[in-house]
Amino acid sequence: MLNTPETNDRTRNARLEARVSSDQKDFFQRAATLTGRTLSELVIDSTQEAAAKIVQEHEVIRLSREEQVAFVSALLTPSEPGARLEKAVQSYRQKAGL
Repeated sequence: MLNTPETNDRTRNARLEARVSSDQKDFFQRAATLTGRTLSELVIDSTQEAAAKIVQEHEVIRLSREEQVAFVSALLTPSEPGARLEKAVQSYRQKAGL
């Protein structure tokens, strides 16, 4: 089982239910038995791993080498602000009394 702060520091007091077919339950039970875990442990471990992978894929930005160079170049040598941005800044300053 994945050891995370969520599983180590908190008492398990929430319930999660799912409806599955008999064939699915039998298959999951077989996998649990083969790995020496209970069905609940297998489901929780597998779901935790899948959820961690999904969250990581959505929170981590991966760039190709070319994209990395372009990103750093844009940070180090930003382009001059365009006319629309300059107009927006002037409008903001007027409204804010700056």
